[in-house]
Amino acid sequence: MKKVYSVEEYIETNNHWQNALELLRSIVLKTKLNEAIKWSAPVYDLDGKNVLGLGAFKHHFCIWFFNGVFLKDEQNLLINSQENKTKGLRQMRFNAFDEVNKDLVLAYVKEAIENQRAGKEIKVERKGNTVNIPKELSAFFNNDQDLQLAFSALSPGKQREYCEYIATAKRITTKKSRLEKITPMILNGVGLNDKYKNC
Repeated sequence: MKKVYSVEEYIETNNHWQNALELLRSIVLKTKLNEAIKWSAPVYDLDGKNVLGLGAFKHHFCIWFFNGVFLKDEQNLLINSQENKTKGLRQMRFNAFDEVNKDLVLAYVKEAIENQRAGKEIKVERKGNTVNIPKELSAFFNNDQDLQLAFSALSPGKQREYCEYIATAKRITTKKSRLEKITPMILNGVGLNDKYKNC
């Protein structure tokens, strides 16, 4: 995703959803949330704590609620875009401008703000710096010193993502194809799930 420096630039970059993004932004700006660009997308926080963000994709646009798991969601509008991976994050997704109900969106936003004020948030578990490298990945490193150096330069969290990705593959062929897939990513210094963190 292209690096952007302002919300206006983000909207301009995603001009296929320009009117929709401007509408969502106008709803959010009715509140006391602070607006900023984080991970190349608009993010709104309360006293430094992220509450929600806006996202634009090819076929849909959305609001990300960082602790959306605590929202009542009586209208059943929220989805977990990565089942079994995302704990707190929930997405309110739209496929067309006229799907946005301004009053309903504002109600969800206000509830998210109240939840943040009440301290309702998922606490990130720190696993320490221990990383258990699967034998297949370790063997790969033995044959490629550049890869090993690039891996050691990654944060412990990114290292764990790669290790888990290899360790959870059931078949040898799957492990092999996964190793081939992640090699250029590791060499480029990116994490396995970085693309999901941009929105």
